[in-house]
Amino acid sequence: MAKGNDAAAMDIDDQNSAASVQITNPKFSINVLHLLKSAQMQHGLRFGDYARYRRYCTARLRRLYKSLKFTHGRGKYTKRAITANTVTEVRYLHLVLYAAERAWSHAMEKKTLPDGPNARQRSYLIGRLRKAVKWASHFKELCAFKGDSRTSLEAEAYASYMKGSLLFEKDENWDIALKCFKSARAVYEELGKYGDLENQVLCRERVEELEPSIRYCLHKIGESNLQTSELLHVGEMEGPALDLFRAKLEAVMAEARSQQAASMNELHWLGHRFPISNAKTRVSILKAQELEKDVNGSTADSVPTEKKLAIFDKIFAAYNEARSCIRNDLANTGNSESMKDDLSGLDKAIGAVLGERTIERNQLLVRLAKSKLSKVRDDKNEKVTKPEELVRLYDLLLQNTADLSDLVSSGRDMKPEEVAFSEQCELKSLVFRAERCLYLAKSYSLAGKRPEAYALYCKARSLVENAVKKLQSSTHADQVAINELTTLYNECRSNICIEHATGIMEEERAPENLSNQISNILLTGNNKKPEKLLMEKLDDYESAVGDPTTKSIPRIEAFPLAFQAVPRNPIVRDLAYDLIEFPSLENKMKKEKKGLIGRLWG
Repeated sequence: MAKGNDAAAMDIDDQNSAASVQITNPKFSINVLHLLKSAQMQHGLRFGDYARYRRYCTARLRRLYKSLKFTHGRGKYTKRAITANTVTEVRYLHLVLYAAERAWSHAMEKKTLPDGPNARQRSYLIGRLRKAVKWASHFKELCAFKGDSRTSLEAEAYASYMKGSLLFEKDENWDIALKCFKSARAVYEELGKYGDLENQVLCRERVEELEPSIRYCLHKIGESNLQTSELLHVGEMEGPALDLFRAKLEAVMAEARSQQAASMNELHWLGHRFPISNAKTRVSILKAQELEKDVNGSTADSVPTEKKLAIFDKIFAAYNEARSCIRNDLANTGNSESMKDDLSGLDKAIGAVLGERTIERNQLLVRLAKSKLSKVRDDKNEKVTKPEELVRLYDLLLQNTADLSDLVSSGRDMKPEEVAFSEQCELKSLVFRAERCLYLAKSYSLAGKRPEAYALYCKARSLVENAVKKLQSSTHADQVAINELTTLYNECRSNICIEHATGIMEEERAPENLSNQISNILLTGNNKKPEKLLMEKLDDYESAVGDPTTKSIPRIEAFPLAFQAVPRNPIVRDLAYDLIEFPSLENKMKKEKKGLIGRLWG
């Protein structure tokens, strides 16, 4: 009996000691990924503004230090370390976490400079990343003592990611970096299986952001068959975790282009060979040619239209950079006529290529507009193309074609390739004129102007006939273009018949419509019952705004407000005022006193 009482007493003592330990050593919970993701998206990283996010982290740390009364002295700086005994509430853990984020965002700010970091900035960048790893490791150690199991696990993943990012930037210990990234990915994969839907989505996005870095580490180690050029498609996702990977990838591709540009000595264009002496010019041209493969290559059909437009913008930027380098060289050439001719020809060739890509981009916009021409506005309020928009696009195409033709034919001695290219530009211009005329006719048809639409359809058909004849008579007849023109000819012909028939029907119905309109005229005016305003029908459960699908005027209150009669003071006119003689007041007025001199001189 005594032994039983002793055992019960020991159990009670153990429970009391466990409870006392839990009170003296509480466990805090932080959803690290959700906290950081919301802070990053709300304070700059949605648009890649790392400077703004760094300022937010600095302000957040200042507020935390003041609210916790954990400042480092007033005059002289006195370091106060955050240990496990110091952490009495969760805000102490926030201090360490935001210190790591501030150092990381400062490093990424230097990494994403427009011209890239120089040697000094890169050294500073690595120092800030090293500081971020230090704070992240300290955060992991504190969460191991003061955080619950989930918080501790997220802190380990965060520290692993920071360490992997440091090694990734330093270009060393790729096996350790790979181990860190894989460890972080494993943690987020496990955490993504539990919790609410938002947490699962965040963890899944984090795993996808880590995947390109892992594949790049495998590529550097040599355990992957992925080519360097194929890595560009790996980092197409969005997210702050991928900015370091993209910067590294751009540096690798720039280095590869520089090595490839060493063997590129001249540019071939329409039978001409133009030497390229500037290394920056060669790199820019190579970059543009690599991007052109994504637009005109074998996999171009699988690329979305929005992405193609973004690639065209990059192509234009690369060619414009090459032209600026050429013009700088041209300004610094001196009196060498041969070098001036070569640079001028190279500038002309790149200008012509830029014009061709501009025409291709505008044709892509035309195809996109045509796909939305016959659509009906859906629930997503997707914009529907009008024929007038296509007319404006074809105006741009005609201007681009004319500029390109003038540029190519501006030389004195034209080669056969240039003559053939000018003929192609003329044929394209004829086709663009026909299609512009077709959509201009459609806009007139929608406006109810039948004679104008009929005449424009006939003009478009004649332009298509001329284009087909010229295309068939050319030496290199394109059968696909001939089939497209045949389809366009049939469309013009069918629209001519439709407009003719519609015009005859409207002319036949004109007397009947006129008689109907005359019969509906009322001598007493419009007998339509006026709709009541909202203030007049408060007892009726009826909407005063109207149907949202129609453009009806809301009947809430009459505006402008009607004039109302208001009382005012009466107007009184004194008729006897002009006839009254008032007495003189000179004897009551104060007389001015004058001295002796004033009396003498008045």
